[in-house]
Amino acid sequence: QVQVVESGGGLVQVGGSLRLSCAASGFTFSSHAMGWFRQAPGKEREFVARISRSGGTTDYADSVKGRVTISRDNAKNTVYLQINKAKPEDTAVYYCNAVYMSNGMVASLNWGPGTQVIVSS
Repeated sequence: QVQVVESGGGLVQVGGSLRLSCAASGFTFSSHAMGWFRQAPGKEREFVARISRSGGTTDYADSVKGRVTISRDNAKNTVYLQINKAKPEDTAVYYCNAVYMSNGMVASLNWGPGTQVIVSS
């Protein structure tokens, strides 16, 4: 079964840092670009970042550019999202998914459980 499990979320103060992890299984991880998305209460799910199969190309939403870094370890079938200088608007449930680099659309309609990030002040 294709599966992703997000972890690493929690409570962080404004200006703090957090690293999220997404462990994938059930498919050839290294053959797929991966992305992070987030959804705040009452809002639509939005794109955060994506990374190509080998990690050579990355793309970020303007709202997080300069504060967030996406990376991957294909040997561990894991993609990461490093959040620095956290802002209250980063508060959301974060999800990962395989993506198409050409248009940014997700490759699977099945989402993992997500991991909650709360930025407090």
